[in-house]
Amino acid sequence: MNELEVFKALSNKTRLEILQWLKAPERHFPEQINGFKLGISVGQIQRKSGLTQSTVSEFLIILQRAGLVKSVRKGQATYYSRKEEAFVTLAQFIQAEL
Repeated sequence: MNELEVFKALSNKTRLEILQWLKAPERHFPEQINGFKLGISVGQIQRKSGLTQSTVSEFLIILQRAGLVKSVRKGQATYYSRKEEAFVTLAQFIQAEL
């Protein structure tokens, strides 16, 4: 884990909201009809955020590079979900180092 990349990724309000939404997708994306096994589609995140798809995609790429989310491609759609193990590692880092 590159801690600096993680903290940079967390330094934006919308990216923090996206991580919160992905933590409880059933509550934040009840309209997703194909379940949550793959994650949440970029389109769903874009609609909820009210931002352009390119901005949302950029935010998700930043979160993915930081190791906080993972993506799965199915057909033409890309789905994102949290990498929960990254949050455990981050918590351990904060506890031990900060």
